[in-house]
Amino acid sequence: MPFSLHQGDALAVLSGLPAGCVDSVITDPPYNSGGRTAKERTSRSAKQKYTSADSKNDLADFTGENMDQRSYGFWLTQIMTEAHRLTKTGGTALLFTDWRQLPTTTDAIQAAGWLWRGVLAWHKPQARPQKGRFTQNCEFIVWASKGPIDASLNPVYLPGMYSASQPSGAKRQHITQKPVQVMRELVKISPDGGTVLDFCSGSGSTGVAALLEGRDFIGVEKTEHYASIATDRLTETMRATLTQDDVVLTA
Repeated sequence: MPFSLHQGDALAVLSGLPAGCVDSVITDPPYNSGGRTAKERTSRSAKQKYTSADSKNDLADFTGENMDQRSYGFWLTQIMTEAHRLTKTGGTALLFTDWRQLPTTTDAIQAAGWLWRGVLAWHKPQARPQKGRFTQNCEFIVWASKGPIDASLNPVYLPGMYSASQPSGAKRQHITQKPVQVMRELVKISPDGGTVLDFCSGSGSTGVAALLEGRDFIGVEKTEHYASIATDRLTETMRATLTQDDVVLTA
């Protein structure tokens, strides 16, 4: 199987995986930002934070969105330390974040032992304008490596900015779903035939992108509802990408 998906707590699952089993960690952890007061942080669910009141999609909620900044940094350091163990030397990590948590994310990834390489931008063309203010139409991707990168092993030239809208309508299956076209570009940092890990898999967009680009995938998702959606999407993608050479006929 080119993919495996685990439903459960990320730290618990990652601790049971062997060292050096992945080439890239590409993930979109809960941002835990946007709460101006303790009441806002603890009383609003992820669904209330990231979907508008007139949203037509009844998207399932997810947990892990109520940490303050210090606790988020501590949790992210813990899990990225475990992800560092699982990654091969020269492998890479890409973490989505927003402007509020960008400093905390860069701190945590370095505290976990990674070499911080820079920040990529994801531009969202359909972001809502704000009168008298700058439009907040970018989220960010912090990227790092486990030691030096041997470019000869994966001689790609990748852009530093990506522009695509979040899936909408029936295609939106997760509150914070990322566009597959962006994820397909990001997984190219992993060598062809390599393995991509996403420990906050959500509806499985990272895994779908990995399979479409010829990479294997290991995913972890805590919410049972989203783990089921991710499994269906990954299975459908795997079937769609199978060729005759991939299938062995038996009598």
